[in-house]
Amino acid sequence: MKVGFVNIFGKPNAGKSTLLNALMGEKMAIVSHKVQTTRHRIKAILNNDDCQIIFSDTPGIIDPKYKLHEKMMAAVKGSLEDADVALLIADAREPADSSHEIFKSLKLKAPVLVVLNKVDAVKDDATILRTKTFFEEQSYCKEVVVISALKKTGIDELLQRILFYLPEGHPFYEGDDISDLPTKFFVSELIREKVYQLYQEELPYHTAVLVREYKEKTTLIKISADIIVQRDTQKGIILGEK
Repeated sequence: MKVGFVNIFGKPNAGKSTLLNALMGEKMAIVSHKVQTTRHRIKAILNNDDCQIIFSDTPGIIDPKYKLHEKMMAAVKGSLEDADVALLIADAREPADSSHEIFKSLKLKAPVLVVLNKVDAVKDDATILRTKTFFEEQSYCKEVVVISALKKTGIDELLQRILFYLPEGHPFYEGDDISDLPTKFFVSELIREKVYQLYQEELPYHTAVLVREYKEKTTLIKISADIIVQRDTQKGIILGEK
């Protein structure tokens, strides 16, 4: 069977998390308009009869400015080393050069598929073709696959091209688990996603969630979590007046 690690790289807000969710058919990574929503490396395990693909969604590639950024970039560097196939995701609405400089600097040894995302938001087919041709001419690129992760178009073709480049082998993970991360992690991420959706620009993306308790009962799941903000004034925003 085809088995291997497929790691997703790209600029912030290129659609990496939306792509991961589309490939898995499951909500694995939270999505928001805020840049750098993804902080951790999220591994998602896709099991089929003929393959096991371990996808890895990484934080958007940036120049580190804070300790949090440094930790996030360390997760990116770690995933550069163990990829059997690399997906370099580019926003079809942006000039190709902006992603090209980042892709070129990664110096990936694994086969690279450039994934041209958000094509549903581009009205001009000539623009998409021009960007596709640009990436096809780059030495780091094996193929370009055109998709819309949000609309789930082109996802089946992308999976087929990933399988073409993956090596044959034995599964790394047994059972039906779809991630190597604990349930508490996904609970905290979903709460953080809701905070971003509800408060938009009122809260910085540094907001964190710490799950204190997770208990499965017969009729419900009891969750207790702390939402951690930077300043006292932000507590008032979340709690409401008085």
